[in-house]
Amino acid sequence: MRHGRVVVSRGPVEKVAMAANENRPSEDTLIERYFAPLAGPGGLKLRDDAALISLPEGSELVTTVDMVVSGVHFFGDDPADAIAEKALGVNLSDLAAKGADPIGFLLAIALPIDWSEEWLASFANGLGKTAARGQCVLLGGDTTRASGPLVIAITAFGSVPRGKMVPRTGAKPGDLIAVTGSIGDAALGLKIRTTPEAEWAGELKEADYAFLLDRYLRPQPRNNLAIGLRSFAHAAMDVSDGLIGDIAKMLRASGVSGAIEIEKIPLSSGVQQAIAMHPVLMADAMTGGDDYEVVFTLPRERWDAMQLAARASNIPITVIGEVKQGHAPLSVTHKGETFVTRIGSYSHF
Repeated sequence: MRHGRVVVSRGPVEKVAMAANENRPSEDTLIERYFAPLAGPGGLKLRDDAALISLPEGSELVTTVDMVVSGVHFFGDDPADAIAEKALGVNLSDLAAKGADPIGFLLAIALPIDWSEEWLASFANGLGKTAARGQCVLLGGDTTRASGPLVIAITAFGSVPRGKMVPRTGAKPGDLIAVTGSIGDAALGLKIRTTPEAEWAGELKEADYAFLLDRYLRPQPRNNLAIGLRSFAHAAMDVSDGLIGDIAKMLRASGVSGAIEIEKIPLSSGVQQAIAMHPVLMADAMTGGDDYEVVFTLPRERWDAMQLAARASNIPITVIGEVKQGHAPLSVTHKGETFVTRIGSYSHF
């Protein structure tokens, strides 16, 4: 509800933006044209001020929220559909790590003054494809104009059978530490994006170059493994800020210690090739973030069952270490030698 009216003087930039806006659809038309087609039944065709979420009987609600900002989480000239895939994908990754089945999401987007319908159509297309793959429908949200960069905030909802959510705090001494997929792809993809002239990047095979860049642009959330994780894992979290740092966070939250071996960590052919040419990239791969794989712990006796679940989901998993008693910092070794890095993971501050 609005109370009163504020009148301010407008500078030349805002006057240009206002002139451009005269040729754009209204907010209601924008929502109806680009976002209402993505809405599920709980979104009530985006004609209401709220969404209605139905949970399966005997389930609990899992929620997560992530914000992505132009110039921080992606480049302003990244493809619009890839920006949408990342914005939703990072939330789907959080749900996967909790063993939750996606239900739907809320989208809040602040568009900069230079947005275009062509850009928004591509964004909506990427958002719709990602939502369909994740079986996570749009439930509602908010749109507004920003005086600064593009900002996207998504709140995602998932469900788990009662008492089955996989916490970050459940790692136990003796558990195996394992990870899905491959590590370091996105970190090196970001380096390609920022310094494509780097000698090592130019020496990559064309397919590896494209693969690493795509892994940075478009996360691959591991939602198909959710049932396996909630059935067999003690603790889990998604690898968003860097493998070493994220494992350390999970172990600290669980009140335990642990050890991992760098040589056991799964690497794609592109990362292997890059490190062979420029060994210092190993540290970037282990701490760079944006992998959106899942690191988890589980008892040894559940490993075979977890492998079967992973194969059925077509998601590779690899044991890279073990949970230990105590509160010592995470031990990281490479071929028996201590592996030293300046930081363990990315930090916003």
